[in-house]
Amino acid sequence: MARPKAVLESVPTTPAAARAPKPKKSKKANKDARKRVARTRQVYERRYVQTVRSVDLWSVLKVAICFYLCALIVMLVAGVMLWWLASATGVIAGMEDFVGEMVDNEEFRFLSWEVLRAATLIGLVFVCILTVMTVMAAAFYNLFSELLGGVEVTVIEQEELK
Repeated sequence: MARPKAVLESVPTTPAAARAPKPKKSKKANKDARKRVARTRQVYERRYVQTVRSVDLWSVLKVAICFYLCALIVMLVAGVMLWWLASATGVIAGMEDFVGEMVDNEEFRFLSWEVLRAATLIGLVFVCILTVMTVMAAAFYNLFSELLGGVEVTVIEQEELK
């Protein structure tokens, strides 16, 4: 049975004052409260059922590249800030001494620009791998949505009439 694309329903609601507990008031205040309770507002809801049957792979590729490159930049900036903090507190010097003892080289030093360059290259490799995996996942979604019908999304828009 086919469902309608959009349905308009009216749902009566009462004002918020009618739902709240009522403190004791004078007779005149009680009459005003009764008048407010007697009035109800009509709320109209529009319901749309949309089905996502396919995703454009070119759009997924562009969004994935932008997302993963931004994530790489955030990670690199955070890494540089942590490196500067660790260097200022002496943690890097302690690690250099420890590694120097392990490899039997007292002159061992981390070259911070070499570490940054290696992290950038490794991050770019991960960006490429994750982008390809994301596009493949979108392609698999397109294949499976042909078989199963896609994902249905219900959008509800409410309007109050005064």
